[in-house]
Amino acid sequence: MNRVLDGIRVLDFGRYIAGPFCASLLADLGAEVIRIEKVQGSEDRFLSPITPQGDGALFMQMGRNKLGMTLNPMKPEGQEIVRRLVATADVVVANLPPDTLQAMGLDYESLRVIRPDIILTMISAFGSGGPYSNRIGFDGLGQAMSGAMYMSGTPEQPMKSYTPFVDYGTASLSAFGTMAALLERQKTGRGQVVEAALFTTALTFMNGTLIEQDAIAVNRTSTLNRSQTSAPADTFKTRDGWVLVQSVGGPLFERWVALMGEPHWLDDPRFKDDISRGDNGAIISERLARWCAERSSAEVLAEMEEARLPAGPVLSPQNVLDDPHVAAAAMLQRVDYPGLPHPAPVMKPPVSLSVTPPSIRHRAPTLGEHTDRILGELGYSVEEIKALRSARIV
Repeated sequence: MNRVLDGIRVLDFGRYIAGPFCASLLADLGAEVIRIEKVQGSEDRFLSPITPQGDGALFMQMGRNKLGMTLNPMKPEGQEIVRRLVATADVVVANLPPDTLQAMGLDYESLRVIRPDIILTMISAFGSGGPYSNRIGFDGLGQAMSGAMYMSGTPEQPMKSYTPFVDYGTASLSAFGTMAALLERQKTGRGQVVEAALFTTALTFMNGTLIEQDAIAVNRTSTLNRSQTSAPADTFKTRDGWVLVQSVGGPLFERWVALMGEPHWLDDPRFKDDISRGDNGAIISERLARWCAERSSAEVLAEMEEARLPAGPVLSPQNVLDDPHVAAAAMLQRVDYPGLPHPAPVMKPPVSLSVTPPSIRHRAPTLGEHTDRILGELGYSVEEIKALRSARIV
């Protein structure tokens, strides 16, 4: 089967999520991705360990479709391997500080000397051009410094999302930028730098709120799960669990009023449009909370579906694994890995193409699994590879 990125080689020097998941998305589309780790294994390999050897749950997702090799690029012999790898590559992905990139020979000017049309996808915490440029950081800082954390939780307790959405968003935007750079290179033969940052992703996601604040100085504070710009939109406790109801627009509000059997809501000026309903959402939430408390989650969801109101259960991770829609739509692909008691449920590529679909073709690599093969392709002999291993270069 032909794939969009067949014939493209990507060197993945990423760490944790933003870099590695960018490379994962490219691998799903057919690129040959080589994940390059520290000789002892990079730290993100071991997050949330689930195998006897300590390999982590996140790495099962991030490492899919990749080849794996170990390398110490800070030693002269390691830098020579980097040069040989770059000469064969189309894209280098790295979420490392600029000074580290330069020390490893992965800055754009160094790469261009080896391959003039190379594409460097570089990801940092704060991007270039400002006083934070050289700071290091993770997803949480993007959430905290963009206003997202302030607007979650309550005024007494800001709340970071458990899901690192800034990391995943940055990875996705980086893959988008890399694809654009590959298209440009196809047309003109030119390589370039693709730059993304956690902070710019977080600001992108919060931009509407920032525009509103600048325009009318509304000075919003957080209201936990209750929306401030429409209603009913909140989480509600049922007799046996929790559900989320989320509605936007007059027609959905009218359906909710009909479900409640209380037409007076439509005549109240406090609820005349979305923003008015958001401003007075606590009143609507209180009414719906009483309605939900009298019913089981299944009853609430059945009546919501009959009324065509968007609603869903608040599921635990185990509930998600057991969900019938997840199973029927085959969203998770069981992928084996050495040491696992059974194959891991890896989420399939999140975007589908009808003619050249992305796919999971093989599991994440064990530590250094393909080092010998890759070095052999670069021209190293068996004896030279043994010597590199003895010197802890690979």
